[in-house]
Amino acid sequence: MRILHTSDWHLGRSFHRVGMLEHQAAFVDHLLEVVSSERVDLVVVAGDVYDRALPHVDAVRLADETLARLASSPARVVITSGNHDSAQRLGFGSRLIDAAGIHLRTDASSVGTPIVLTDEHGPVAVHGIPYLDPQALHEPWRLSARTHEAALGEAMRRIRADLEARPVRSVVLAHAFVAGGLPSDSERDISVGGISVVSSAIFDGISYTALGHLHGRATLDETLRYSGSPLAYSFSEAGHTKGSWLVELGPDGGTGTTFVEAPVPRPLSTITGKLDDLLADSRYDDAQDHWIQATLTDVVRPDRPMERLRMRFPHTLVLSFAPAGEPAPSVVAEAPRGRSDHQVTKDFVAAMRGAPADEDESALLMQACDACAEDPDADLLVSATGSG
Repeated sequence: MRILHTSDWHLGRSFHRVGMLEHQAAFVDHLLEVVSSERVDLVVVAGDVYDRALPHVDAVRLADETLARLASSPARVVITSGNHDSAQRLGFGSRLIDAAGIHLRTDASSVGTPIVLTDEHGPVAVHGIPYLDPQALHEPWRLSARTHEAALGEAMRRIRADLEARPVRSVVLAHAFVAGGLPSDSERDISVGGISVVSSAIFDGISYTALGHLHGRATLDETLRYSGSPLAYSFSEAGHTKGSWLVELGPDGGTGTTFVEAPVPRPLSTITGKLDDLLADSRYDDAQDHWIQATLTDVVRPDRPMERLRMRFPHTLVLSFAPAGEPAPSVVAEAPRGRSDHQVTKDFVAAMRGAPADEDESALLMQACDACAEDPDADLLVSATGSG
């Protein structure tokens, strides 16, 4: 049986305010091409189909189109909900959709009931575990603790009980932070009481476990893998290779795997240095069409840095400042006695930038102070009298 393992689509998500729906649609096109060219029998999506519980209508439209295209393909599909999804919304109509070969598993009560598929070597039991909230399941499942380890442990107990009754090859989908995976900046924290990581041993004995939640691909062992997200959603993923796992499930349950790379809409680069150096250095020629995260090390903050950066790197999205050899500036939070509001704002600019405001900036700061004051003349009075 040929299985395509993907997860963490996050349909509707933006990347630093850049809409990603067009690129997500391109990934769907790629996915369908792989299903066709590689004669995939089963597509598994291990959670986080959407980026939020109440997704934008355009994201729902893309999901609907994707499911319709998958239903028209020869492959069967099993999808579970992740921590970003609304289990109720994603799972709406699941009993009707089952008839089309698209199996949505979003309800914890379904854990332990598999979708049974058959190939030339016999049956394969596919168990989908939706994202499990330990707090919500503590009472109904009588968990020993309010932890992800306890919730997933009970889910696997139910699955193993089913597999004991039918000794067949098995596939499990789970959305969790499993020990050995590497997190990035774009995942939402799922810790409960400070505990979010679960042991990989929970999945021992399963022919193949398709993991979701972490956005970097990872092989925890030959039968336990993260596919990662199909697109980068933070600059911490600049070094990731995105895509899906193509898994060959053999007659004895053994697996062979190949990573199928997804199309890259635009590479990511992080650059650091003084502004003039970044604008002139030939080492960054290849990054000119990349999405850019820039850190400027100028001791004095340059004028119009984003505008100037975008003249060479038009897709600069993130700009931060770390003056070379200088500690981060701090502003003492005490009553500014004897200083006008205008002077306080000018002192703040000087402390943060390393250079005083010029005449035009000073005038603009004065206008801002006046606009915020009930009595625009009060600022002048404080300055003249020295009283607060």
